[in-house]
Parts: sequence; structure tokens; C-alpha cells
Amino acid sequence: MASIASRRLAKELSEIKSEGCPVGINLVKADDFATWWFTIEVMGESLYEAEVHTLQFRFDAQYPISSPAVQFVVTEGRESPVHPHVYSNGHICASILGNEWSPVLSVIAVCVTLQSMLASCKKKERPPDNDRYVRNAPENPKKTQFEYHDDTV
Repeated sequence: MASIASRRLAKELSEIKSEGCPVGINLVKADDFATWWFTIEVMGESLYEAEVHTLQFRFDAQYPISSPAVQFVVTEGRESPVHPHVYSNGHICASILGNEWSPVLSVIAVCVTLQSMLASCKKKERPPDNDRYVRNAPENPKKTQFEYHDDTV
């Protein structure tokens, strides 16, 4: 991995270990600078109360210039949150992971944004094109050109 990505990730990991994570966000695993796992839980009253979801971050050599590939982990017995911007394969349609990514954003900032996205949701439902998308989706969500047309959920 490029040295700029390694230095940035080392700095972020050091801050997480020394300062901790915000309430409802926990670092599960960060053994290298390729893939990290976090759990997120919406605190307080929401449609997702008492649900804990796992996020996977994958970093390339261009991080932080390039956004991480972020998705909810889907395994047998564990599904992604049912949300209008989250596909059943775990891919997330969020502009900060695409065209609104900024190198000033951190892994924790992404977690907090996704936690907030869940907290503000008014109706649990999948995106209208979920079945078609999941059938044709690339493994890496960064290879998808999402259309960001609804930021009200």
C-alpha cells in the first residue's frame, strides 16, 4: 500500500485506540491497512433500536484521496439494515462514499454519518431497484455509479 495511505490509516487507528469511538460505534478488527470492521448501533429511539450492524471498510493505495469501499456485512443469519439507501447485499447508496467523498473525512466520520442515516429513517424498506441491483452488482460497491436523488431518508 502506498505510504500516504499507510500513514493516514496508522494515524486514524492510533486516534481510535487512544480516544475511543463515539457511542454506538465499536472497532471490531483492524489487523492491517487493507480491511477494517466496525459495529454500529443507533442509540436512542429509532426504527433500528437494539440492532447492531457490522460495517466493512476496504482501503486502496489512494486512500484518503479515494474513498474506502464501505458496506454492511451480510452473512448467513445476518442481513444488512432494511433502509431505502441500503441494498440487501450490504451496498450503501450514500454520496459521501461516492461523489461527495473528501479526504478530510475519516473512517469514524463515515461511521457516524451512517449511524445518523439509520437514526433519521422514517420507514424500513429496501431501495426500489434492490432485486435488480443485487443481481447485477459488482463485488466492490465503489464500482457502482449510484444516482443520489433522495436525501430525505
